[in-house]
Amino acid sequence: MTTIVFSTVGSMVGGPIGGAIGALVGRQVDGALLGIPNRQGPRLRELGVTTSTYGEVLPRHYGRMRVAGSVIWATDLVEHSDTEGGGKGSPSLTTYTYSASFAVALASRPILSVGRIWADGRLLRGAAGDLKVGGALRIHTGRGDQPADPLLAADAGADRCPAYRGLAYAVFEDLDLSEFYNRVPNLTFEVIADEAFDLGTLVGDVLDDADAAAALDGVAGWSCEGSLAEALDMLDAVVPMEAYAAGDRLIIKPARLQTEAVALPEPALNVTDDGFGGQSGFARRRDPVIVQPPMALRYYDTARDYLPGLQRATGRPIVGKPRTLELPAALDPVAARALIERTLRRGDWSRDRVSWRTADLDTRIGPGTVASLPGIAGLWRVIAWEWRDGGVELALARVFPEAGGVDAAPGPGDAGQFNPPADHATGETVLAAFEMPRLVPPAPGESASLFAAASSPSPYWAGAALYADPGTGAMLPLGPSGRNRCMIGTMLDVLPVASPHIVDRASSVTVQLVGEDLALSDMSLAQLALGGNLALIGDEAIQFGRAIPLGAGVWRLEMLLRGRCGTEAAIGGHGSSERFVLIDGRTTPVDAGRVGSSAEAAILALGRADADPVAAHIAARGVSLRPPAPVHGRARVLPDGTTRLSWVRRARGAWAWQDGVDVPLVEDRERYLVTLGPVAAPVRLWWSEVPWLDLSAAVLASLTALAVGQPIVVRQQGNQALSDPLTLLQL
Repeated sequence: MTTIVFSTVGSMVGGPIGGAIGALVGRQVDGALLGIPNRQGPRLRELGVTTSTYGEVLPRHYGRMRVAGSVIWATDLVEHSDTEGGGKGSPSLTTYTYSASFAVALASRPILSVGRIWADGRLLRGAAGDLKVGGALRIHTGRGDQPADPLLAADAGADRCPAYRGLAYAVFEDLDLSEFYNRVPNLTFEVIADEAFDLGTLVGDVLDDADAAAALDGVAGWSCEGSLAEALDMLDAVVPMEAYAAGDRLIIKPARLQTEAVALPEPALNVTDDGFGGQSGFARRRDPVIVQPPMALRYYDTARDYLPGLQRATGRPIVGKPRTLELPAALDPVAARALIERTLRRGDWSRDRVSWRTADLDTRIGPGTVASLPGIAGLWRVIAWEWRDGGVELALARVFPEAGGVDAAPGPGDAGQFNPPADHATGETVLAAFEMPRLVPPAPGESASLFAAASSPSPYWAGAALYADPGTGAMLPLGPSGRNRCMIGTMLDVLPVASPHIVDRASSVTVQLVGEDLALSDMSLAQLALGGNLALIGDEAIQFGRAIPLGAGVWRLEMLLRGRCGTEAAIGGHGSSERFVLIDGRTTPVDAGRVGSSAEAAILALGRADADPVAAHIAARGVSLRPPAPVHGRARVLPDGTTRLSWVRRARGAWAWQDGVDVPLVEDRERYLVTLGPVAAPVRLWWSEVPWLDLSAAVLASLTALAVGQPIVVRQQGNQALSDPLTLLQL
């Protein structure tokens, strides 16, 4: 307030010059009455927010920093709809999601790359470069020859779209916003501008004729929003610097000890009465206590994902109001603690001043030179010198011992409690597709019972989008797989041949699951009877009662039930490295109408970590539409000499035998095809509406003469397919 009053009065009396003088006097009065501000440096942002303000200054970044950036291009939100269900009289469900495409400017100088990205405080991109949501990301580092982004060029036109050379920016294409309440989140980026940088990197971007090659120990990153002078002024508060001209170059370097201090000669006596020192030639004093000593340092803490941190200096209470230094630098807590400790002690030590007169001219002595004084302990830095009639008068300040000594830093800094967002790799998708045998009788108007089993080695896999390829190369959407990982693995040995009629306690088989954290479980015979631990190996459905872990995701399966759900024909057709899928509630049903019936049809999956869609051809194709083969085939001779061939039918989904009644007929009609000879090229065939066929003795004799050694087999006619054959008689 006093500053304003003195400035106004000065302008009235002395014009502009008087106003400037009045403002200077007013600031001195304000400082005496109110004290100087207890913060020094630009106020650090608690959490940068991505903005799109026109004309906003885009900082220069050095090293590694976390920055918000500025939106320079964006599209409207794009709506996506996905409809599920609606078939066979069931209601359909339509869900809507939104995505956006936009570009964010990051730095006004070229960078190397971008590391992690945070969205509303959560990780959007991990350290491995994986996006946690759907969409694409392109980083333009600001090289002088970088081309225009193709998405921006398509929107603005190739002849009008700028390439933003010299400007680093990121482009998001179709970023999924469902995790952010269908709005563009606040983004911050870990900008990697330089692998290493020093003072010369900061100065060299602005001044060509300057020598500033000096390390900035402990500084991992720096953001410069203003002028170079402002940046150097902020650095000088914690890392004292020297600047002087040498020929046609400006030299800027941190003030530090030389290899050896320059020993000053004995002081020259003063022969006049207007100088200092009298007969001694020097004068020593101690400046007043600093009114507001720097006691705390705010910075960007690398141990807290570059969020602002605070380190306080220790020591005895100091008279005056403490001041907080704000430094736009990325530091670790140890370096920040050491900086503020040295800054506080350096200021206290430098209050010890000496005025020294010498009659010698030494070219080694100048501002910044560290010298030793005869008869006075310690080292002293020349802060000013003046050539007068009585000799060269030097003003020196006591040098703080930077390393070791009684004033060394008391201990390492502590970043405090911090719970960083989890950065888990989403993992690539592993996919299996199969046609599942009917577990219950089918409903009218049935279609193939197709399922997809998607999984991943990573427990943090977030699911995948499923697509159908009907054999034409098209990708027809089928919906999401869900986040639950299916039990998928690879057989490490060949499943041996065994009887489907008894529990196989002699055989075992080992399987390698896709994830080491996935686990199988044991089940009792009662649980197996209810359908537990049903798995598909190749085209055969099995059940297992015991699962023994062998380590590293390998399991040995014992107590096997083979050929389940009518798949006994596949018992003898196993090979090596077959796919294992546990059939449970985690598998995803697939619309068979979209998949089609082509032999080339496949199911595709595309997860966040998948560069290309993962394809899987459908195993056990046709098993859900094909009736199970008849059983209990018999041939007996009736009293009149007729041979009756009989069998018992089975039904899809009716696997529990019930006493006194037949299994339900799930096909439209009961009909059987009986053939003689090879199934693909029969010699004779008969159709029957009942589960038997009578052959007279004469007919049987003629058939024997026609196809001796050939089998007579029966297959049930289903609505859409014939069952596997059952051999009734061998001629």
